[in-house]
Amino acid sequence: MAFVVVIPARYASSRLPGKPLADICGKPMIQHVFEQASRSGASAVYIATDHSLVVDAVRGFTDKVLMTKEDHQSGTERLAEVVETLKLDPETIVVNVQGDEPLLEAENINQVASLLTTSNAPMATLSVDVEDVEEVLNPNAVKVVNDVHGNALYFSRSPIPFQRSSMLALDKDAIPVDNFQRHVGIYAYRAGFIKDYLALPVSPLEGQESLEQLRVLYHGHKIKISKAAKPVHAGVDTPEDLARVVELVNDQV
Repeated sequence: MAFVVVIPARYASSRLPGKPLADICGKPMIQHVFEQASRSGASAVYIATDHSLVVDAVRGFTDKVLMTKEDHQSGTERLAEVVETLKLDPETIVVNVQGDEPLLEAENINQVASLLTTSNAPMATLSVDVEDVEEVLNPNAVKVVNDVHGNALYFSRSPIPFQRSSMLALDKDAIPVDNFQRHVGIYAYRAGFIKDYLALPVSPLEGQESLEQLRVLYHGHKIKISKAAKPVHAGVDTPEDLARVVELVNDQV
């Protein structure tokens, strides 16, 4: 199975300035992400950034780094620029790996790519079991439901599916958490669909939920989804997240 990985690495971050270059046990965070992605079986791994400092740091461990525009509004827009720059075939599978997930398992990257090799869907993603009721009710934990064929039906910040008996009873302790799946923000695309996606009108559902992937479903396209093969760790958004990751990486050494 041939696929490529693109890692968008935006330099600016309000909560953690210069995030891609944050030190984790002697290496910049972006290097940890790159090394994990390189173990996934990808034919190539590219880093796409908007800052010369990131380019300089990345060239210390790979030459596959691309300078992209600063004014992209999303990682998907940056991804589209990379696809155009590399002139990728429309059927090439491209996995978008976030540059702030240094603990992302290589097996999960390979898994999300493989979902497109057995389907004609233009896009794929992963989910994990919800762990507790607080996660069910947390709007920052995006829930997802799928059909029997492994196609996503809907993504929502609300608890879906609605557990009628327990939720109408307002009994949090009675909500069966094993009926819920949380969406994991890793995506595989067919290269030709990335530009098509950006050309689609923003959907009302996307606007209400603030979830970009709903644009795909609203316009009638499929998103394949499967439970992640390996545990999924939280990414790095804050100094506290960074300290947690440093501790975990130190424990693995």
